[in-house]
Amino acid sequence: MSEIDSNNIFTQLGLNRKVETEQRANDELGQAEFLELMTAQLRFQDPLQPMENGDFLGQMAQFGTVSGINDLNTTFNNMSASFQSNQALQASTLVGRRVLVPASSGFLTDGQSMTAAVDLEQPASRIVISIQNGAGQLVHREELGAQQAGLVEFAWNGEDAGGNRLASGEYRIAAEVYRGDAVTSGSTYTVVDVESVTLGVGGQDLTLGVSGLGDIDMGQVRKIM
Repeated sequence: MSEIDSNNIFTQLGLNRKVETEQRANDELGQAEFLELMTAQLRFQDPLQPMENGDFLGQMAQFGTVSGINDLNTTFNNMSASFQSNQALQASTLVGRRVLVPASSGFLTDGQSMTAAVDLEQPASRIVISIQNGAGQLVHREELGAQQAGLVEFAWNGEDAGGNRLASGEYRIAAEVYRGDAVTSGSTYTVVDVESVTLGVGGQDLTLGVSGLGDIDMGQVRKIM
């Protein structure tokens, strides 16, 4: 298996990546430099007040600790690069997929239904879905009945009450949640297409470019279709 080049993996996958400026330390002390300093310290020490053996052992122990930490940092950096490349591969598979994200509106396209959902923290005795066009006119109203807690998905075929197919575009979604005599507004979600993926510095802050909504954080995705 060939080694993954983390420098160009994002370009090969067609992903965007934020620029990170790499800074290298120019004051690092290597093992050879440390031994030279130890030798010089022995050569030029005061013969009347020589350093104790414990002092030398303490310096060597400190250097060994620092050297071990540097080795760990190198290992962690290699692991981070490998994880970042793997994340880039996984992120590339999202392009062209559909995801369910929080939104108060959905997008109707030619020949397709508009898929959305309501998130219920508690069971509801009744849910009523209302859909309005860009002018604020009610074009569809639907009863979903009693529902358990969780995501309640539904699809609108794009037709009004008279069975007429409506024009493609953005439509506002509202959910009335009934629990006994109490009525509250439900949190609505809509299904959108993933058009692009952007990885932040160090592979963090994964951002999706979705149709109609622009850029959203990956953490907002409730479901991948």
